[in-house]
Amino acid sequence: MKNTLKILCVATILFNASIVYSQDETIGSEQEKSNIQQYTPSKLIGKGQIDLKWFNNLYTQTKSTFSDGVEPRQTFFTSTIELYTGVGENKRWNIGAIFEFRSNVIDDRNALDVFKFDGEAGSARAGLTSIAPSVKFVPFQSISNFSIQSSFFIPLVSNEVDDGVFLDQKGYTWQNRFFYDYTFPGDKWQLFSELNTELHFGKGAIYDDNGDSIQGSFANNSLNLTPGVFLSYFPSSKFTVLALAQHSQRLDLGNNFAQDFTALGGGLKYQLTNALNLEGLYTNFVRGNNTGLGETFNIGIRAIF
Repeated sequence: MKNTLKILCVATILFNASIVYSQDETIGSEQEKSNIQQYTPSKLIGKGQIDLKWFNNLYTQTKSTFSDGVEPRQTFFTSTIELYTGVGENKRWNIGAIFEFRSNVIDDRNALDVFKFDGEAGSARAGLTSIAPSVKFVPFQSISNFSIQSSFFIPLVSNEVDDGVFLDQKGYTWQNRFFYDYTFPGDKWQLFSELNTELHFGKGAIYDDNGDSIQGSFANNSLNLTPGVFLSYFPSSKFTVLALAQHSQRLDLGNNFAQDFTALGGGLKYQLTNALNLEGLYTNFVRGNNTGLGETFNIGIRAIF
């Protein structure tokens, strides 16, 4: 834990300094591409390599489409670990697993209270909520920058809502993510696109008189379609700034709950060492139906070795 804190402190300093430092570098002066240039989510690692990513998302809201004006603050924190290794030849197959930990607080508590993990009745819940075996593959050998990630999420929560606090969906999810990227001539601009599909299935949600869930999930028997576009600019091979746009559409397959939202944002990535890179992202939910209208703050650490 002490070593991790040291790394995070050093990384924060370098992350803030990288904007000034990167102005003195040019991509053309470097003979090899960094990991943030070549290992987009579209690209797979080779046989025996390890790809480890720790991504943290904090979503907080005081507005939603369910009411007018300001609401009591609700905050939902998700920490995800993705671990993959390359198998086979030609970088066409990766296998691994995904682990999700969540901490949520409601009742107008401070957004940073998600890191207290106090489990206060009626306002906070936390725990490991799902695991997912996962595979990534390149379906067409001639198109190495197009790949698919297929994961099957197994819920670990006992109740979706307990003491009025939502933790995570209690249902199975088959997720398929389609990735494609294109690097423009000169290696300074890169376009990355994604289509995330999530099929949720299981028992329909049933609630008691207090609004706590007895079984199932609100999301079961629905299909989420989430396209996204990311445009990156590289002042140097070790640093990039990006803009993003995403839209999510939940299709009702029998749960009587349709939903959609659109989010815009941006971020930064920095190659700290040959193996380690950092990223920070911000998004704002600019519109939607049957959804919150909040914002997200994200930080991730990725190591490829």
